[in-house]
Amino acid sequence: MNILGIDPGTIRMGYAVVKTVNQQPVELVNIGYIDLSKISHHPEKLKIIYEKLEEIIQKYDPKIMSIEAPFYGKNVQSMLKLGRSQGVAMAVAFAHQLSVVEYSPKKIKLSITGNGNASKEQVAKTLKSILNFEYTDIYLDATDAMAAAICHCFQLKNPIINSSSNHKTKNNKKNSWEKFLKQNPDRKL
Repeated sequence: MNILGIDPGTIRMGYAVVKTVNQQPVELVNIGYIDLSKISHHPEKLKIIYEKLEEIIQKYDPKIMSIEAPFYGKNVQSMLKLGRSQGVAMAVAFAHQLSVVEYSPKKIKLSITGNGNASKEQVAKTLKSILNFEYTDIYLDATDAMAAAICHCFQLKNPIINSSSNHKTKNNKKNSWEKFLKQNPDRKL
């Protein structure tokens, strides 16, 4: 199954398609970014985002879109524009019946590097060790998108998240582990 990772942006929108087998990332199918830097009219940027992502979805047939949630900055206008670009990305995913999941930048970095405050360069270096690929600094927005896709793979492998009960209270954590162990008797802890 292919997962489409998205790092929303209004100057550059990173994307990556990651092939998974048994919820494990096995291949980087495609990586890149949509360059919107030369377009000044914001609605035109949104139109291009929709069209380019639609092409990517049609070509690579992902089943899930994993998208980085916008972080809260000081500039309200930038935040609104970023939210619109994320909304358009999600709309094209919904139009093609993709499931959409959203992760905070901190959650993605923590999942990939073990450090929620890791730099883009640290994330890219760790991703290179997970899936061997060549990158340059120009692709850092794209490697953030790849990180979003792989973060989702890691979340799928987490037995607590996969259990039918996603409420993490003291009482049902034990039940979730018990259920996981019953469903997976061959797993060793």
